[in-house]
Amino acid sequence: MKELNIREMRAAIGQLDKLVDEAGEIIVRRRGRAIARILPIAGTRRRPNHADLRARTPRLTTPSAELIRAERDER
Repeated sequence: MKELNIREMRAAIGQLDKLVDEAGEIIVRRRGRAIARILPIAGTRRRPNHADLRARTPRLTTPSAELIRAERDER
C-alpha cells in the first residue's frame, strides 16, 4: 500500500498505473484524511472457449437460405 497526498498524486498522474501495479493499492489523502483508494481491477475474465461445443454441434446440410425460403413459403 502506498499513500499520496493530492499534490503528489497530481504530479504522478502519468505513472499511477505503474504505482498501482507496484504497490497494489494507493490511498489518496487531503490534509491527512483519506479521501480515495485506488485499487487494481480484479483479474480479468477470459472469454470461454466454445470449440468443444462447436465440434459437437452438427453442421447444416441444407443452406440456411433454403430453410428460410421454405419456412416463408409455408406461411
